[in-house]
Amino acid sequence: FIGSHLTERLLIDGFDVIGIDCFTDYYPREYKDRNIKNALEDDAFTLIEQDIRSMDVFPDVDYVFHQAAQAGVRKSWGRDFEVYTRDNILATQQLLEYYKDCEIRKFVYASSSSVYGDSELPMKETRMLKPVSPYGVTKLAAENLCYLYYKNYGVPTASLRYFTVYGPRQRPDMATHLFVRAILEGVEITVYGDGEQTRDFTFVGDIVEANVLAAMSGSQGEVFNVGGGTRISVNDLLEIMEKVIGRRAVVRYIEKQKGDVKDTLADASKIGKLGWKPRVGIEEGVRRFVEWYEELVNQ
Repeated sequence: FIGSHLTERLLIDGFDVIGIDCFTDYYPREYKDRNIKNALEDDAFTLIEQDIRSMDVFPDVDYVFHQAAQAGVRKSWGRDFEVYTRDNILATQQLLEYYKDCEIRKFVYASSSSVYGDSELPMKETRMLKPVSPYGVTKLAAENLCYLYYKNYGVPTASLRYFTVYGPRQRPDMATHLFVRAILEGVEITVYGDGEQTRDFTFVGDIVEANVLAAMSGSQGEVFNVGGGTRISVNDLLEIMEKVIGRRAVVRYIEKQKGDVKDTLADASKIGKLGWKPRVGIEEGVRRFVEWYEELVNQ
């Protein structure tokens, strides 16, 4: 999802790009293959289909954009936590351990607003971090590893705390994708809680821009919030989707899930000093997603 957009941006900027992906079965591979179709047609892109944890040698590169992780708050409880520690913590440590002996210009790590838990709003990088899900714990652990390798070995890291990323190519298990598909198909939408929980929605193109700016900046060992500045409730999001699609949503509310935070809102002033600002508002972003989805199902 994010990696495919970032790859295309870097190719447009004239970089040679090497992508590493093990294509886990967390969601159907056909989505992933479709996401990287354009990149595969570019001679400057090379795909390595392999698990990071099984690799002893990594490509000789100037920049590392570490987007790989096991996603999902709700599935991180119980026995599956082992998968999250393996893919989110151990894989990150393995990359850092290898690249500490290489002359890279920047190691950009994709973190998450999940590290904050139910924090005071707006969420600032200086806040005490108290994640409320196992997933958030693993993202925070990997963040700390980035700082440790910067502090002890000089690895030029930057950690970006993403806030509710959405947009074309989004995973089929994520809310925007699920809601749009349900409204278009006229099927019931399940909302956890009362729908008044809020999120700071961030369009994928703005996330890509943050990655590029962080990579090219002179900052090292820093953490940055990346939030779209659009804090709305789930119910508000559904209303926007109804407006864009022109159909009503059928909604069923059920009990809140463990690990779901009540509200998020980023203070993005720190990354703003690098020249970043969100450019795509929520209604325009939803419109772009709907257009992508309709094109997808009509293929």
